[in-house]
Amino acid sequence: MKREPCAHRMRLVFVSLAAVAFFGPVLGAQQAARFEMDFTNDKLIPPHWELKLNSDGSGQFDTAAAAPSPEDQKQIQVGELHRPIQLSAAFTDRVFETAHQRRLFDFPCESHMKVAMQGIKRLSYSGPEGNGACEFNYSKDKQIQALSDSFLAVENTLIFGARLEKLMQHDRLGVDQEMENLVAAVHEGNAIELGAIRSTLDRIASDEEVLERARRKARLLLTSSR
Repeated sequence: MKREPCAHRMRLVFVSLAAVAFFGPVLGAQQAARFEMDFTNDKLIPPHWELKLNSDGSGQFDTAAAAPSPEDQKQIQVGELHRPIQLSAAFTDRVFETAHQRRLFDFPCESHMKVAMQGIKRLSYSGPEGNGACEFNYSKDKQIQALSDSFLAVENTLIFGARLEKLMQHDRLGVDQEMENLVAAVHEGNAIELGAIRSTLDRIASDEEVLERARRKARLLLTSSR
C-alpha cells in the first residue's frame, strides 16, 4: 500500500486547522441571534438610546447625551452611557419567543392611529432564521406594544442605576429620595430587571454612609429581584 508522504499529510492537517480557525468564528457569528430596540424621543432625556440583547441575556446599552431642560437641571444628570448589561434568562426567553411569534418583526407594525407622540421605537431581530425590523410610535399588535413597553421599563431601571451611581459619588444623602423613586417605579411596573443594576444596589445596601432607610430599600429590592 502506498503511503502519503509525511509532509503532504502535515499540509492537509494545517489546511484543515486553518479552515476551522477561519470559518469557525464566521459560522458562529452567522448563527448568533440578537434582538435590538432603538428608541428616539427628542422631548425626553436621554433623547435616544438603543439596547442590544443576545440570546444568552448579555447585551449592550447605549444612550446619547442631551442638554437638560430647566426642570431637568434640578435632577442629577447621567450624561452619555455605554455599558454592558446582563438580563435574566426568563426575560430574555420571552423576548426571543415573541420575536419568533411575530415573524421576526418582518412586517409593518405602526398602527397609524392618531395618538400622541410616545417615541419612535424600532424593533429588530437577526439570526440564523432570518432578519426583520419594524418601526412605530404606537402599534395595535399587543405583543409588540407590550415588548416595547417592557424595554422602556428596562431602560428606566438602567437610568435609575446610573443616577444612583452618580449620587453615591457626589451626594449620598440624595440616594434616599432616588431609592424611594425607584421603589415606586418598581411597584408601578415602570422599572423591571433589577438584576441589571444589582452591583449598584449591593453597594448602597452595604454603604454605612448612606441613610439606613435607603439601605433597607436596596436590600428589599435585591431580595425581590432574586
